[in-house]
Amino acid sequence: VYRARDTRLDRVVAIKILPESLAADPQFRERFEREARAISQLTHAHICTLHDVGRQDLIDFLVMEYLEGETLAERCRRGPVPLADALRIARSIADALSFAHDHGVVHRDLKPANVRIRPDGAVKVLDFGLARATVTAPGDGDRTPGGGETRTGALLGTVQYMSPEQVRGHAFDRRADIWAFGCTVFEMLTGRAP
Repeated sequence: VYRARDTRLDRVVAIKILPESLAADPQFRERFEREARAISQLTHAHICTLHDVGRQDLIDFLVMEYLEGETLAERCRRGPVPLADALRIARSIADALSFAHDHGVVHRDLKPANVRIRPDGAVKVLDFGLARATVTAPGDGDRTPGGGETRTGALLGTVQYMSPEQVRGHAFDRRADIWAFGCTVFEMLTGRAP
């Protein structure tokens, strides 16, 4: 992720580059763009805004809102977060996830490193790069097909925060994010990963 200046709108932005290992797969690139379009519809106070998605000189990228501050992971390294602060942060994360889920999007990689706390205390959930739009199957609720694997079988996400369904490559739904949310709250309250 790079800090850059949007010269057209004269603002600082963050540019996230898709790794070459993933960009080489045309199916992954197509899914990346499709999912980026879905995420761009998530305008919420606690979700980092996606401004644009593009490809230049064979490099795929996302242009996002630039956020000052520290990640929740950086904050947790200093020890447990005081209860009042942890509850405020958890509420913000839960609001962001609820909004995404209501719009048919599962984050799939929620973890303290993907939550930023701005200097004014505002909380933003970042990195919907692995997010997946859900589909509804009769009687199943919202489910993402194919689980958390790539075409080659490599897991996407951070195993430490993945639900058992994701780790096993089974179909999963918004409850995978709730599992990761629980792991994140645990880490806030204890200062260590579960």
